[in-house]
Amino acid sequence: MDYEHLRCERDGGFVTITLDRPERRNCLSTGVLTELHHVFSVTGEMSDVSGIVLASTGSVFSAGHDLAEMVEMTEEELRQLFDVCTVAMRSMAEVPQVVVAQVQGVATAAGAQLAASADLIVASEDASFSTPGGKGGLFCHTPMVAVARQIGRKRAVELALTGGEIPAATALDWGLVNRVVAHDDLESATLEFLRYATRGSRYAKGLGKQTLYAQLEMTTDDAYDLAVDVMSRAAATGDGAEWPRAFTEKRKPEWTHTE
Repeated sequence: MDYEHLRCERDGGFVTITLDRPERRNCLSTGVLTELHHVFSVTGEMSDVSGIVLASTGSVFSAGHDLAEMVEMTEEELRQLFDVCTVAMRSMAEVPQVVVAQVQGVATAAGAQLAASADLIVASEDASFSTPGGKGGLFCHTPMVAVARQIGRKRAVELALTGGEIPAATALDWGLVNRVVAHDDLESATLEFLRYATRGSRYAKGLGKQTLYAQLEMTTDDAYDLAVDVMSRAAATGDGAEWPRAFTEKRKPEWTHTE
């Protein structure tokens, strides 16, 4: 797949999607966001792909929205931009594959939103995260939707109101990222983590991801109702039934990856 602002490369069961505008600090223009949504939608349909890496070129992961584009927009055009952004961000949760953001340098505003929207984050020691609207004139309303859900109320309020920057180590402590590694090890550590997170049946993983995100937004009673329904059906056939069968027969499971 050829894109103007992204690179998309496949290696076996993994796809790497790379923001490729280092001269613009990988800012998220309408064009970039549209391409991100398209590439995730297309990759999500690839049943033989188990994992996706979201990366970027240069020293900055993403500086957020393209302010030069925004300053020329009307209110309606801005609304359309944020709608496009929302669709692109949500697409990472909607695809069945495991999505790992590989973050180096700064991830700020919508760039922090982009990283937080991935299933998992591996950050280099030099990475940092911020939602800087709190120290300026435009609060980071939409970035905080994704970021706040990862770090808890008080820390979200601190990050949002101060507009301050937190280093990778703090982001790890706050639960925003999953791993922090040396800068030189970032790519290899991300792939190692993705291999670890994609073991087992691709079908079961996709169903599990979809159900997990759905139940997290529910009451406990509704979450159990959903989980019991999904798990009962999954355990009765296909790879779900193969898991206990292989265990009791003391053999390696044979996945179909299709049900």
